[in-house]
Amino acid sequence: MKPVDPRLLRYAGAARGFLAASALIGVVQTAVVVVFAWLLTDAVTGAIAGRDVTASLLWLLATALLRGLLIAASDAAGTRAAAKTGMQLRSALISAVGRLGPGWLAQRNQTALAVTAGHGLEALDAYFARYIPQLVLTVIATPVLVAVMWWQDWPSGLTAIITLPLIPLFLILIGMATRTVQTRQWQTLQRLAARFADTVQGLSTLRLFGRDRRAADRIEVTADEYRRETMKVLRFSFLSGFAMELLASLAVALIAVSVGFRLLSGDLTLEVGLFVLLLAPEAFLPIRQVGVQFHAAAEGVAATEDVFEVLDAARARVQMQDVSTDAGGIAGNAPGIRESILQVGPADAAGAADAGALVVDGLRVRELPPVSFAAEPGTITLIEGPSGAGKSSLVAALRGAADFDGAAAFDGHDIRGLSPAAWLAWAGQTPGLMRGTVAENIALGDPAPDADRIRETLDAACAEGIDPALELGVQGSGLSGGQAQRVAVARALYRQASDPRRVLALDEPSSALDPDTEARLWRSLRARADAGAMILLVSHRRTARDIADHVVTLGVNA
Repeated sequence: MKPVDPRLLRYAGAARGFLAASALIGVVQTAVVVVFAWLLTDAVTGAIAGRDVTASLLWLLATALLRGLLIAASDAAGTRAAAKTGMQLRSALISAVGRLGPGWLAQRNQTALAVTAGHGLEALDAYFARYIPQLVLTVIATPVLVAVMWWQDWPSGLTAIITLPLIPLFLILIGMATRTVQTRQWQTLQRLAARFADTVQGLSTLRLFGRDRRAADRIEVTADEYRRETMKVLRFSFLSGFAMELLASLAVALIAVSVGFRLLSGDLTLEVGLFVLLLAPEAFLPIRQVGVQFHAAAEGVAATEDVFEVLDAARARVQMQDVSTDAGGIAGNAPGIRESILQVGPADAAGAADAGALVVDGLRVRELPPVSFAAEPGTITLIEGPSGAGKSSLVAALRGAADFDGAAAFDGHDIRGLSPAAWLAWAGQTPGLMRGTVAENIALGDPAPDADRIRETLDAACAEGIDPALELGVQGSGLSGGQAQRVAVARALYRQASDPRRVLALDEPSSALDPDTEARLWRSLRARADAGAMILLVSHRRTARDIADHVVTLGVNA
């Protein structure tokens, strides 16, 4: 683990500011330590010599108060920096996930990612408030104090220089062993969170098949494993702390014994000897504290490493997209579609010249056959084919939920470089509703929901009988399957209505509808297309052909 990861300074401006503040506070603290040791030496030797030490004691009290204020200021700055850095990293993480797209997210453990963004980044408090200040003090205070010791008494300074490297050497050795158990502890916590979330989500199914008790037992086993890993980390922490204290105590003892013998022999004055003895523990204190706080900060650092992995992936994706854009991207200037029904196979499809057209050329998801077609505003393009032909995979590729080969462009821009939310309004086979009112589900993500538009889209989705104020439970409970599907369609319609240039993509929107409701939905979609909307409709229903301008049939050779 790096003491300070350069990526932390790159992605979090608050961390850069805190490092500068810590360095300034560290310089002042170092000066205060030297002054405090000198004033205390002067007070003790003056009292022994019978001098008036009132002024020295007052200055000593002021110096001690200033040192306390500097420590409090360092803690306060660290706490604020931890909060700001956590907020900046969390915001950057959310933005990076948005850039990487749902396809990348689908391959990740989303619960573990949530633990990292929540509990993990909250653990940065120890890293900023205690670990970094001690690390900065080690870099600033320790060399200065050793130099002052050498200046006053070179044998004591030489002893400090010889013994100081032993502490980081043992810290590195212990840290290498500790790193392994801390990594296992963090991974176990993520696995525990993921298992708990999966169990809660599938609890009704587990109870239906009588497996709920078994799932609870597995959670208990994982929790016990996390307890054991945590105890291992604590054992290593205690071992590390003991080693640091032992080495530092032995080093200070060597200096003290040397000073004592030379005081007895008269080779050293009391002022110099006492001054050096007061500085010796202070010289070793920062590096001892680095070892102690290393373990407290490790969890937050492990979380930041997971965050940096995501941010680096997003950065690489953006750079790759920039290179692709510089290379020319996709030009959507082929002639318009001439045939109303395209049998999609190995043959290439024609492009579209109109502004806002969607051009797909040789798009291939995994081992599925390549797909080519073009869609224009004011048309309905029907995607049909047998089960397993790749209809949903095609839509998943367009919305960034699946990687693909080939080319796809909207309005002349490669869709890989576009945010799906910017050009696509989508409703899938799973409604994906959440707890809240129907209106909140429809206007999801809209900071200023339009009540009239919500009502209009419900009517257009043939859900006029559903009250927008109806409160839904977890995962949209409270609606039938057909009603939930119509609310999902209404959400897509609402999103498309907010920006008519968006492509409306509906994946099997009538699978849970009766024939009469389906016919009404088809008429509503046809009317929206006639008003200028571009619609991609995935359906296995033959009735969908009645409203389609173009039909793309998958799984059929030309």
